Amino acid sequence: MIERRLYVAWKQHIVRRFRRNAQRAASLQRELLFEKLRREADSDFGREHGLDKIRTVEEFRRQLPLANYEYYRPYVERVKNGDVRALYGPSTKVLMFAMTSGTTSASKYIPVTNHFFREYRRSWNVWGLNVYKNHPELLRLKTLQFSSDWQQTRTPGGYYCGNISGLAADTRPWIANLVFMLPTAINKISDAESKQYTALRLAMARNDVGIAITANPLTLIGLARMADQHKESLIRDIHNGSLSSHVQMKDEIRRKLNSRIGKADPRRARELEQMADREGHLWPRDYWPQMSVLAIWTGAAMAPYVPQVQEYFGDVTFRDHGLSASEGRMTTPLEANCSAGVLDVSTHYFEFIPEEEHGSPNPTILEAHELEQDRNYFLVMSTSSALWRHDIHDVVKCVGFEGQAPILDFMNKGAHYSSMTGEKLSENQVVNAVRAAMREFDLKFEFFTLAPVFGDPPHYELLVEGDLDATVKQQFAEAIDRHLAEMNCEYDNRIETGRMHGTMIRSLPPGSWTAFHNEVLSREGASLEQFKHPCLTNKLDFIDRMQNPSRVH
Repeated sequence: MIERRLYVAWKQHIVRRFRRNAQRAASLQRELLFEKLRREADSDFGREHGLDKIRTVEEFRRQLPLANYEYYRPYVERVKNGDVRALYGPSTKVLMFAMTSGTTSASKYIPVTNHFFREYRRSWNVWGLNVYKNHPELLRLKTLQFSSDWQQTRTPGGYYCGNISGLAADTRPWIANLVFMLPTAINKISDAESKQYTALRLAMARNDVGIAITANPLTLIGLARMADQHKESLIRDIHNGSLSSHVQMKDEIRRKLNSRIGKADPRRARELEQMADREGHLWPRDYWPQMSVLAIWTGAAMAPYVPQVQEYFGDVTFRDHGLSASEGRMTTPLEANCSAGVLDVSTHYFEFIPEEEHGSPNPTILEAHELEQDRNYFLVMSTSSALWRHDIHDVVKCVGFEGQAPILDFMNKGAHYSSMTGEKLSENQVVNAVRAAMREFDLKFEFFTLAPVFGDPPHYELLVEGDLDATVKQQFAEAIDRHLAEMNCEYDNRIETGRMHGTMIRSLPPGSWTAFHNEVLSREGASLEQFKHPCLTNKLDFIDRMQNPSRVH
């Protein structure tokens, strides 16, 4: 433990540098931008877009458009096939591709370069070193962190595709493995339930777990429920030094895990059995009594699930790990029980568009230091993946400043997107999925809207006018989910892992859509020709407002 304390103390210079960088965000952001431009200027994209001629931010904005992923897809496809110079200069190497949902029927493949990965790890180190310094008790306890496989598939050019968290786990320094308790072999278990059971089998055998790290609070809720549901099997496995045969994994992975699982522990099994008998259930707050910190998203759509997490895990401190996506880490919260984080001005170059101007022909473009407190913005990124001025449709609120760097809180995905649990549905995907399902069942709906519903777990409901037979409703909903899963890997994962229920169909009385359209047109003063019916909404109160027209606002 002494060496861990010394390591964390020695590494605090990384946190101090992060804070110093925030003091000079304006100049640092521009230095960073031009460093990235110079590095990738000698690429096909760089030559076609004159990156070597850009000398000012104004020229950068004139030379390169605000863009979504589709603008870069042709270049990324070439990189996937092995043509790295399509996007990158000679000093850049591609390590893998992170997969995430796109706006169309195809997933996005975000190139993870050597430069991008170094920045990603440094940003996580700032967060982790700050947490372990503020909670020194964690250094004598074990860390339960959930990662995913970074080697799920390969591109034609031989690059692995998966989740960057798995690559970070596989390459972390040896001293970190003294703290992190789950072997990285678990990341290779493709069946979600088997992976969670195996993690519980290893973690419940110990009572010295101090922190759990995962993005989604629903993951922890599901884990807690699984432990209680399978307590007899888990206790038996711990008693016998076994792993239940119902767990699905390749023999090679099972052999790798044998050394961690093979030791019988009757004493721990009896402790767990007595807890279950005494409490009537087996929850994390019982078998991990030293748990003091949970690192999950706590803001925006995740906030309603925090009380349920506390019910299972007890009186813990929450350390939100900030706004992050496959496209990169954006913010680092430095305070406990707070979802807002300091913009990491030393990793990516950021631009911001006032929320009300997003989508207009000539929106105001601001740099990080130019934001105003208590205003909302769309965030635009230029990263070491060479995706320049990439609009990922995230809306953030500026809640303050650390020096010149804004402190940002994630609000929601922008218009035409919805993301309750990280599924990142786009309206384009919804339209394609519903229309495909309608063709299958020979159904015709002039209007429909997919709306989010908060729940345990949450789900979406498709609102349509007219009655459908109950069997047809179920089959129609299943077809929609099937098509969405084919188009959106994140949606497929949330359904598969139980973090979301499948879609449900809700019938509206005839005339509902006409009343809704009239209300919106009257309120906004728009013409019928200008009005666009929302096929997807991210408003959690949309269904309630449709059922109570007087509340539409």
